[in-house]
Amino acid sequence: MSDAAAPPLPPMPTVRTISYHDLRDVLRLGWADFRRAPAFGLFFGGVFAVGGMILWLLLSRWNMPWLMLPLGLGFPLLGPFVAAGLYQVSRQLARGEKLRWGHILGVMVAQRKRELGWMAFVTLFIFWIWVYQVRLLLAIIMGRLSFSSLPQFMDLVFSTTEGWTFLVVGTCVGALLSLVLFASTVASVPLLLDRDRDFITALITSWQVVLRNPGPMLAWGVLVTALVMIGIGTFFVGLIVVLPVLGHATWHLYRRTVVPAGPNER
Repeated sequence: MSDAAAPPLPPMPTVRTISYHDLRDVLRLGWADFRRAPAFGLFFGGVFAVGGMILWLLLSRWNMPWLMLPLGLGFPLLGPFVAAGLYQVSRQLARGEKLRWGHILGVMVAQRKRELGWMAFVTLFIFWIWVYQVRLLLAIIMGRLSFSSLPQFMDLVFSTTEGWTFLVVGTCVGALLSLVLFASTVASVPLLLDRDRDFITALITSWQVVLRNPGPMLAWGVLVTALVMIGIGTFFVGLIVVLPVLGHATWHLYRRTVVPAGPNER
């Protein structure tokens, strides 16, 4: 019996070096895509904003509005996965294809059978760790203090030794988790939408993008977090515009940092 020759593995995606000027350019392109397809942007941004409002209302009903602060800080971590539909819109705009709701939503639904589903699992798992570490640090550091509202919680954080300890330790742990998730998703999610590759390859490529461009990518992460927090500060209304512009811009950032697929790639 003869063994069939195994097909050669496709090469790893090639990563480019970018500059801070590229960040300005991708923001401009993201705004241009939003203006070319505002209905899609407002829809996906609206879904994200309504989700935040519902979360706030549920926490208020459960008498846990103080939990909105750590959840709000972790909320942007889900952005790359939520913005998958926006990546597809930018992808089709670049190709000059007509945008159709059925096709855009259909592409998103189809991702559940592809490797993007694994990335969703990774994203949600790290977000769960984020929420768990907040509760754990609260129990360990501020367990003897009582609070039942967001103002009381904020007052304890900034007026007690335990609060400052919680703030410093929580910020350091949260920054580490944010960095891990940001480096894991910034290029992997658009790459999985763009190509038929496995999520391990996408993860490695995303980390290569960040490690090759530490300054610009760190600046991008800070910019995204700042803009999303501003959107959240408007009771999530600002996210209706902020999220789609950043989503489109992230697609263009991926196209700047990862060389397009060659003939031997899937």
